[in-house]
Amino acid sequence: MTETATETRPDASVMRGVIPYIGYGGRANEAADFYARAFGAIDLGRMPDGERPERLMHAQVEINGGALMMTDMGCEDVADPDRLNRAHMQLVVADGRAWWDRAVAAGCTVVMPYERQFWGDDWGLVEDPFGIQWAILQPGAEHEV
Repeated sequence: MTETATETRPDASVMRGVIPYIGYGGRANEAADFYARAFGAIDLGRMPDGERPERLMHAQVEINGGALMMTDMGCEDVADPDRLNRAHMQLVVADGRAWWDRAVAAGCTVVMPYERQFWGDDWGLVEDPFGIQWAILQPGAEHEV
């Protein structure tokens, strides 16, 4: 859906907990489209900048039942806008291999392979074309989702 934020509101259940809000330095439209391919994101709305319509003041997608907000504003002076250091997005899903395969097929780069970890879960780490790392975790039998 491409309505502006004033025309549509996400389900209240998506708006709980901590919601990441990431600056993309002019690539937010591209990121929202990529996340639909890589992670099955649902577009909840995009609000273009009135003076520069190719840039987004605000956008929001839903991934795996949670919200991700993004913007092109406020990151023009960032030294390396293609990197988000010291953090990654964590996706806890019931079918980790399917999520992993889709993300890699869409263009994510493998950082750590998806495999059974010593703590009992299947886990791997990929990086998207915007420098953001995404962990995909399928809980082991003792930690089912």
